[in-house]
Amino acid sequence: MDVLDIANLNKSYGKKTVLNNIKFSCQTGEIIGIFGRNGSGKSTLFKIIFGVTKADSIQLKINSNILPQKEVIASKKIGYLPQDSFLPKELKVRDVIPLFFSSEEQQDKVFYAPQVYSFDNVRVGELSLGQLRYLELLIFGNLNHPFILLDEPFSMIEPLYKEVIKEFLQEIKKTKGIILTDHYYNDVLGVTNRNFVLKDATLISINNKKDLEKFNYLTSNL
Repeated sequence: MDVLDIANLNKSYGKKTVLNNIKFSCQTGEIIGIFGRNGSGKSTLFKIIFGVTKADSIQLKINSNILPQKEVIASKKIGYLPQDSFLPKELKVRDVIPLFFSSEEQQDKVFYAPQVYSFDNVRVGELSLGQLRYLELLIFGNLNHPFILLDEPFSMIEPLYKEVIKEFLQEIKKTKGIILTDHYYNDVLGVTNRNFVLKDATLISINNKKDLEKFNYLTSNL
């Protein structure tokens, strides 16, 4: 089991404090959900953990070994899947997969994943939102990072692909620690082991939908 520890994470822009003394951990074998309204700092939090946005202060450790923020990307210990697609739109799916995996065994994990056969001859730019997000997750989840950050994995996609994504996340969490954020709270609560809400620059542990209402992420009539 690997453990990612995040502590003393602070970030301000001018006089506005975005993240204040954030502290939590994630271990392989679990999925953590982080909720927050637009502008609450969720994407900033992910970008800091991944190392592309500089924190005012942060302490990252993996298995008690300090990982300097500037070394996160090169370490290949933490992966980050942002909302925006990273795949070349002009290529067919079958031509994209080998760009990321050198061995046939690795490629086959994506080629023969559920539903991929139905769109493997389609250009990336012509995929539906669900197909595209699923393909990105398949590629990303089969890389070797022990920890991955997922920004909006369920947003605006078809129910069929939500279900296969959920099944895939449950499969890869056997060897990875996953931290995700998404406004589709029922989908998040359906796959996570622990959850937090980011409110007023602080991270608060929550247990269920009622807690999301308590901390004003949801209104009580939803």
